[in-house]
Amino acid sequence: MWLCFRYATRTHGNELGTYRPSLEKALRSGYVRASKNPGSEFQPYVFLYLTGPAIKKIERGELVKNGQRDDGSWIVMLPSGKASRPTTTWREKSHDAGAYGTTLLRQMIPDRKFPFPKSLYAVEDVLRLFVRDRPDAVIVDFFAGSGTTTHAVMRLNRQDGGQRRSISVTNNEVSADEQKALREQGHRPGDPTWEGLGICEYITRPRITAAVTGVTPCGEPIDGEYKFSDEFAMAEGFEENVEFFTMTYEAPRAVAHHRSFEAVSPLLWLKAGARGRRIETPTDEFAVADTYAALFDTDHSRVLSVTLSEHLGASRRHCR
Repeated sequence: MWLCFRYATRTHGNELGTYRPSLEKALRSGYVRASKNPGSEFQPYVFLYLTGPAIKKIERGELVKNGQRDDGSWIVMLPSGKASRPTTTWREKSHDAGAYGTTLLRQMIPDRKFPFPKSLYAVEDVLRLFVRDRPDAVIVDFFAGSGTTTHAVMRLNRQDGGQRRSISVTNNEVSADEQKALREQGHRPGDPTWEGLGICEYITRPRITAAVTGVTPCGEPIDGEYKFSDEFAMAEGFEENVEFFTMTYEAPRAVAHHRSFEAVSPLLWLKAGARGRRIETPTDEFAVADTYAALFDTDHSRVLSVTLSEHLGASRRHCR
């Protein structure tokens, strides 16, 4: 097996020197195997190996060893008994972007199209790898698109009672074809008609709203059922709270002089954990919410300090 490897890579001496120690270690552990590659004069053998993340799955028990081949490599299987060699490409039926991306989106917001939405269950499986044991995780998606990530977080919370939070950010861009048609009609960015066809207003917001409420934008119960790890009617919706904010450009001087507090208040609330009441308007002194406070007049900082101490003490007594 090792001689075959040397033959197959003899023109790549530098690469062999770089990867040889880690390959030999994997070989000794039974995580490498060689298979004949008929029809190839220059690459007579193909080498298959388990990646680092896959080996960690074995250590955690997510994959199990089920016997060895004649060459000493392990036969790795899922705990359910299905043989599997983890790869960088997932071929599960549930990850079909056509059936569980495009078609699912059409069920939720009929007559609205979005190019290449991901499979809801593929995103759910990816998130599960990282936040399965973190019920209070915060998942941030800066390219939300159709809102699949937020939708997947809702499903994970429903399955284990978690309180994971999803922060999704997207623009309200209009496609090139739609822009051309809108301009011909005399519309410009900022017009209600123009903005109404943007990604956020036309796709993301209505999709997330439909997922939570179980109702399409037309007011009809969503027709269909969720599948695989958690099967139930889409019309049931989710027990989730969702808020939508519009991000704007604010002048630094206006922010510094408290003339744009209403615009930046959602960011303060998000930074404080996005829980409880939000301080939305400035006052003459200060304001205290459930998880944070805002001081508007520094002359009242001492009073605020006392108020926060009392507030924290009351919270501790309540927790006991």
